[in-house]
Amino acid sequence: MKRFLLTLPILTLSLAACTPAEQNAAIGGLGGAAVGAAISSDSDRTKGAIAGAAVGVIASQLIGPAPQSGKCYYRDQYGQKYIAAC
Repeated sequence: MKRFLLTLPILTLSLAACTPAEQNAAIGGLGGAAVGAAISSDSDRTKGAIAGAAVGVIASQLIGPAPQSGKCYYRDQYGQKYIAAC
């Protein structure tokens, strides 16, 4: 319960970000931090959360929502952006 109460203000602030890209980065970072902390060992929870947050932010920027409903941006192996179904 303590963890939920501590993350509630952070989640609220992240959803108040200005642009959709900032909101996606905040949600990706929070989700990545949660997954990273959950899968790491007890002694490395902080490192797992930090690594997970970094991966979440990067993933949210590389694979993000497109301006069309039901479509997402993706990047191919050459770094080219394209839009496809999510």
